Amino acid sequence: MNASREDGFTLVEVLVALMIFGMIAAAGVAMLSFSVRAQGVTKAKLDDVAALGRAASILSADLAQAVDRPTRDEAGTRLPAFLGEAGGTATPMLRVVRGGWGNLDGAGRPGVQKVAYRVANGVLERLAYPMLDGAAPLAPAALVTGLADARLRYRYRGAWSDRWDGANGAPLPSAVELRLIRTDGREHRQLFLVGSGYAPPPRTPTPTPTETPVGRN
Repeated sequence: MNASREDGFTLVEVLVALMIFGMIAAAGVAMLSFSVRAQGVTKAKLDDVAALGRAASILSADLAQAVDRPTRDEAGTRLPAFLGEAGGTATPMLRVVRGGWGNLDGAGRPGVQKVAYRVANGVLERLAYPMLDGAAPLAPAALVTGLADARLRYRYRGAWSDRWDGANGAPLPSAVELRLIRTDGREHRQLFLVGSGYAPPPRTPTPTPTETPVGRN
């Protein structure tokens, strides 16, 4: 007597297959999630590095073209051409008048510009003024975020000071040191030359050869 048989999977085999499929799917989702997180972290790091580079380039250009041109604020108070404080708690912590301000539209304004830097709510901001005297600043431009503090020092004749207002007789320092302290404890230190205040070392004059008179025989 032949018994009828049907080919197929048992319930145990189906359950094992479903369990294996679920494990593979869970591993794939975990790998995809990790890849997305890694991509996001990498993008944030690259954006932060780019922001630091842009901030350094902008500040370097401002300081390299610093000029000795005192200004007045909105109240008419006379301000030195270069005013620097020690840290980011001051508002602003740095104010400078720079040359080389482009005038593509031919507006009636000078070729020099007053700019300032400050730290507000953990963000390094740059403020530009439309006019040198008596004008309020324009809307600030955010440069670097995630700051816990910012520190400035000013160098002149081989010595560093925590504040600069031209009281020592020199309108501009020779160099500026900026330290940015991030909220995660990282610190970035950068040095900038101040254009008009930088003087190259004196050149040693080349001695001229001594001429020996030719006598008669």
